Amino acid sequence: MNIENTQSQMRKGVLEFCILSIIKRGEVYPSDIIDEMKKANLNILEGTLYPLLTRLKNADLLTYRWVESSSGPPRKYFLLTEKGAAFYSELSATWNELANAVTTITHSNGQATNTEPMTNTDTNNFNQ
Repeated sequence: MNIENTQSQMRKGVLEFCILSIIKRGEVYPSDIIDEMKKANLNILEGTLYPLLTRLKNADLLTYRWVESSSGPPRKYFLLTEKGAAFYSELSATWNELANAVTTITHSNGQATNTEPMTNTDTNNFNQ
């Protein structure tokens, strides 16, 4: 099994939630989203971000406004709509439930964790 593929899929699964979390704080320019994601070690390319922003806008979760720039073309700043804020709240609750469940499973007493290899006994118990 390819670990890089699994890691990539896990990151993609939280990408939308992370982007909405950034926008929830206030109006944001796409390059600021990219910078903040990089700081958190969740690198995202413009070719991934812009289609996602468009999809979220088309779903009425985001809106934008154009702001004139003294150093180039106008900039598009994104913000959550009321529908987007409600969606974010639901997504946040889902994330918290999921994170708690994963933590419970991966830190359960008497069970193998990501730092302990499974033994034959563990494998047999898993298959029952």
